[in-house]
Amino acid sequence: MTAPLPVSPPAPPPDILLIEDSPLEVELTLRPIRELDPSRTLEVARDGEEALDFLFARGPFRHRSGAPPPRLILLDLKLPKIDGFDVLRAIRTNSRTSTAPVVVLTSSDDPRELAQCYQLGANSCVQKPVRTDALRAVLQAVARYWLNLNQTPPSPVLPLI
Repeated sequence: MTAPLPVSPPAPPPDILLIEDSPLEVELTLRPIRELDPSRTLEVARDGEEALDFLFARGPFRHRSGAPPPRLILLDLKLPKIDGFDVLRAIRTNSRTSTAPVVVLTSSDDPRELAQCYQLGANSCVQKPVRTDALRAVLQAVARYWLNLNQTPPSPVLPLI
Protein backbone atom coordinates (compact mmCIF):
# COMPACT_ATOMS: atom_id res chain seq x y z
CA MET A 1 0.00 0.00 0.00
CA THR A 2 1.43 3.38 -0.95
CA ALA A 3 1.22 6.42 1.23
CA PRO A 4 -0.99 9.21 -0.08
CA LEU A 5 0.82 12.13 -1.61
CA PRO A 6 0.89 15.18 0.65
CA VAL A 7 -1.57 17.85 -0.36
CA SER A 8 -0.03 21.27 -0.42
CA PRO A 9 -2.18 24.16 0.67
CA PRO A 10 -3.44 26.52 -2.03
CA ALA A 11 -1.14 29.37 -2.95
CA PRO A 12 -1.91 32.54 -1.00
CA PRO A 13 -3.66 35.22 -3.03
CA PRO A 14 -1.63 38.21 -4.18
CA ASP A 15 -2.72 41.54 -2.81
CA ILE A 16 -2.94 42.94 -6.34
CA LEU A 17 -3.20 41.44 -9.80
CA LEU A 18 -2.34 44.03 -12.44
CA ILE A 19 -3.61 43.13 -15.91
CA GLU A 20 -1.60 45.32 -18.27
CA ASP A 21 0.30 44.61 -21.49
CA SER A 22 2.58 47.68 -21.65
CA PRO A 23 5.87 47.19 -19.74
CA LEU A 24 6.09 50.96 -19.18
CA GLU A 25 2.56 51.12 -17.75
CA VAL A 26 3.33 48.12 -15.54
CA GLU A 27 6.33 49.94 -14.06
CA LEU A 28 4.44 53.25 -13.73
CA THR A 29 1.62 51.43 -11.92
CA LEU A 30 3.59 49.14 -9.61
CA ARG A 31 6.28 51.58 -8.50
CA PRO A 32 3.92 53.87 -6.49
CA ILE A 33 2.23 50.86 -4.89
CA ARG A 34 5.59 49.39 -3.86
CA GLU A 35 6.62 52.78 -2.46
CA LEU A 36 3.46 52.83 -0.38
CA ASP A 37 3.99 49.33 1.04
CA PRO A 38 6.89 47.15 -0.16
CA SER A 39 5.41 44.10 1.59
CA ARG A 40 2.44 43.93 -0.79
CA THR A 41 2.40 40.92 -3.09
CA LEU A 42 1.90 41.94 -6.70
CA GLU A 43 1.32 39.80 -9.77
CA VAL A 44 1.16 40.92 -13.40
CA ALA A 45 -0.73 39.35 -16.28
CA ARG A 46 0.41 40.68 -19.67
CA ASP A 47 -2.74 39.87 -21.64
CA GLY A 48 -6.36 38.86 -21.09
CA GLU A 49 -5.74 35.16 -21.62
CA GLU A 50 -2.93 35.05 -19.05
CA ALA A 51 -5.14 36.96 -16.59
CA LEU A 52 -7.97 34.43 -16.89
CA ASP A 53 -5.53 31.51 -16.65
CA PHE A 54 -4.16 33.03 -13.42
CA LEU A 55 -7.58 33.79 -11.94
CA PHE A 56 -9.09 30.41 -12.84
CA ALA A 57 -5.95 28.33 -12.08
CA ARG A 58 -5.54 27.03 -15.63
CA GLY A 59 -2.46 26.02 -17.61
CA PRO A 60 0.77 27.28 -16.01
CA PHE A 61 -1.25 28.49 -12.99
CA ARG A 62 -2.78 25.11 -12.07
CA HIS A 63 -0.85 25.29 -8.79
CA ARG A 64 -3.25 28.10 -7.76
CA SER A 65 -6.20 25.71 -7.73
CA GLY A 66 -8.31 26.47 -4.67
CA ALA A 67 -6.55 29.78 -3.98
CA PRO A 68 -8.77 32.79 -3.35
CA PRO A 69 -8.74 35.61 -5.88
CA PRO A 70 -6.48 38.64 -5.46
CA ARG A 71 -7.58 41.26 -2.97
CA LEU A 72 -7.63 43.80 -5.82
CA ILE A 73 -7.60 43.48 -9.60
CA LEU A 74 -6.33 46.47 -11.60
CA LEU A 75 -7.53 46.06 -15.18
CA ASP A 76 -6.51 47.73 -18.42
CA LEU A 77 -9.13 47.50 -21.17
CA LYS A 78 -6.91 47.46 -24.25
CA LEU A 79 -5.34 44.01 -23.97
CA PRO A 80 -4.07 41.49 -26.52
CA LYS A 81 -5.74 38.09 -26.99
CA ILE A 82 -8.79 38.82 -24.79
CA ASP A 83 -9.77 42.44 -24.19
CA GLY A 84 -10.46 43.94 -20.78
CA PHE A 85 -14.24 43.96 -21.26
CA ASP A 86 -14.24 40.19 -21.85
CA VAL A 87 -11.91 39.67 -18.89
CA LEU A 88 -14.27 41.67 -16.67
CA ARG A 89 -17.26 39.72 -17.97
CA ALA A 90 -15.51 36.41 -17.20
CA ILE A 91 -14.51 37.57 -13.71
CA ARG A 92 -18.08 38.55 -12.86
CA THR A 93 -19.68 35.36 -14.21
CA ASN A 94 -17.40 32.97 -12.31
CA SER A 95 -18.39 32.12 -8.74
CA ARG A 96 -14.73 32.05 -7.58
CA THR A 97 -14.03 35.61 -8.72
CA SER A 98 -17.43 37.29 -8.90
CA THR A 99 -16.90 39.39 -5.76
CA ALA A 100 -13.24 40.28 -6.31
CA PRO A 101 -12.79 44.06 -6.46
CA VAL A 102 -11.98 45.20 -10.00
CA VAL A 103 -10.73 48.71 -10.69
CA VAL A 104 -10.48 49.64 -14.36
CA LEU A 105 -7.51 51.89 -15.12
CA THR A 106 -8.03 53.79 -18.35
CA SER A 107 -6.68 56.77 -20.22
CA SER A 108 -9.98 57.18 -22.04
CA ASP A 109 -12.73 59.60 -21.09
CA ASP A 110 -15.33 57.98 -23.38
CA PRO A 111 -18.63 57.87 -21.45
CA ARG A 112 -19.77 54.77 -23.38
CA GLU A 113 -16.65 52.89 -22.27
CA LEU A 114 -17.22 53.98 -18.68
CA ALA A 115 -20.88 52.90 -18.81
CA GLN A 116 -19.93 49.52 -20.26
CA CYS A 117 -17.37 48.93 -17.48
CA TYR A 118 -19.96 49.57 -14.79
CA GLN A 119 -22.60 47.50 -16.60
CA LEU A 120 -20.17 44.59 -16.64
CA GLY A 121 -19.55 44.93 -12.90
CA ALA A 122 -16.46 47.08 -12.41
CA ASN A 123 -16.23 48.35 -8.84
CA SER A 124 -14.49 51.52 -9.93
CA CYS A 125 -13.13 53.21 -13.05
CA VAL A 126 -10.15 55.52 -12.72
CA GLN A 127 -8.86 57.76 -15.48
CA LYS A 128 -5.07 57.74 -15.35
CA PRO A 129 -3.58 61.23 -15.13
CA VAL A 130 -0.90 62.13 -17.65
CA ARG A 131 1.50 63.71 -15.14
CA THR A 132 3.65 61.17 -13.31
CA ASP A 133 3.23 62.81 -9.88
CA ALA A 134 -0.56 62.89 -10.28
CA LEU A 135 -0.58 59.25 -11.45
CA ARG A 136 1.49 58.27 -8.40
CA ALA A 137 -0.98 59.99 -6.05
CA VAL A 138 -4.01 58.41 -7.74
CA LEU A 139 -2.57 54.89 -7.69
CA GLN A 140 -1.55 55.18 -4.05
CA ALA A 141 -5.04 56.44 -3.16
CA VAL A 142 -6.60 53.48 -5.00
CA ALA A 143 -4.31 51.01 -3.21
CA ARG A 144 -4.91 52.61 0.19
CA TYR A 145 -8.67 52.46 -0.21
CA TRP A 146 -9.03 48.94 -1.62
CA LEU A 147 -6.34 47.27 0.52
CA ASN A 148 -6.67 49.18 3.79
CA LEU A 149 -10.19 50.60 4.09
CA ASN A 150 -12.46 48.43 1.96
CA GLN A 151 -14.06 45.45 3.67
CA THR A 152 -13.57 42.42 1.47
CA PRO A 153 -16.42 39.95 1.12
CA PRO A 154 -16.13 36.87 3.30
CA SER A 155 -15.10 33.57 1.72
CA PRO A 156 -18.04 31.67 0.30
CA VAL A 157 -19.78 29.66 2.97
CA LEU A 158 -20.10 26.01 2.12
CA PRO A 159 -23.64 24.66 2.45
CA LEU A 160 -24.33 22.38 5.40
CA ILE A 161 -25.11 18.81 4.43
